[in-house]
Amino acid sequence: MTREEKAKYIDDLAAQLAENNVIYLTDTAELTVETVGNLRRKAFNANVSMRVVKNTLLAKAMEKVEDKDFGELKGTLKGATSIMFAEAGNGPAKLIKDFRKKEDKPILKGAWIDEGVYVGDDQLSMLADIKSKEELLGEIITLLQSPAKNVVSGLKGAGGKLAGILKTLEERA
Repeated sequence: MTREEKAKYIDDLAAQLAENNVIYLTDTAELTVETVGNLRRKAFNANVSMRVVKNTLLAKAMEKVEDKDFGELKGTLKGATSIMFAEAGNGPAKLIKDFRKKEDKPILKGAWIDEGVYVGDDQLSMLADIKSKEELLGEIITLLQSPAKNVVSGLKGAGGKLAGILKTLEERA
């Protein structure tokens, strides 16, 4: 790779880092080509973008991104590194967790999610349990609708009782 190609690669990678709020770094070393292909296919189906990167180029790209502090993530750049980008904060974690039911890897090196830095594979379960924006909005809407449904249900029930009482009184008269 020439210097110009490296500079363009770093600029493209820095642009991706700046655009995305969900970034996962994983170790996919020792996986066969077929296994990595399966992982990429599952990532594509889960709306997760995945690519293998060189650590030195990724470190330089991280330095170029001014508005994000990657903190301890730079220390995880050892060995083979794959980077994952996604819209949902828990998407890559769920993908990794599901994939590791059959394989030993990928191992989570670290993640950067909306200004938060998570380092180490022990963070995987916690990251998989994070609710996405859509899930949180759905829960809020459900909670807001619940009292209204109870009032309507109560009014319907009371209205039926009242109509029954009136009908009974009418029949007696």
